[in-house]
Amino acid sequence: MARLETIPLGERKMMVELDCSGFEERAPFVAPKPLSERRVAILSTAALNLRGDAVYQRNATDYRVIPGDVDPGDVVMSHVSVNFDRTGFQQDLNVCFPIERLHEMANDGVIGSVSNFHFTVSGAAHPSDLEDSARAMARTMKADGVDTVLLIPI
Repeated sequence: MARLETIPLGERKMMVELDCSGFEERAPFVAPKPLSERRVAILSTAALNLRGDAVYQRNATDYRVIPGDVDPGDVVMSHVSVNFDRTGFQQDLNVCFPIERLHEMANDGVIGSVSNFHFTVSGAAHPSDLEDSARAMARTMKADGVDTVLLIPI
């Protein structure tokens, strides 16, 4: 794991000054379903894409769709940070995109089902620049009946 003091000064300054938005604490506006009835999708900031898809560029604000039945060997990472350790991803996709674990949970009845579509964005993008992508991903999830999203910040 990288330590702040070992990161180059320019990136360290950017990280320390990065605006981390917060949310007011509120009661849920809907009663949640039991986990065993939920349809689950993944949203990861690991800048993943399928082999042959366009790779992420620095400050990318677009997203990639990963099918629910993806072969893990077809998923690649195009994260642009030189400070990012990819060894966990290289050993097991589920570290940053737990699609196989979700399928196991669905097969075991822990969750209701796995979405047909999952999403990744680049963690290098500022969250405020991702609104258009977030709305597009939400429309796709809504059309697919997703009611739970597993957020994987990388």
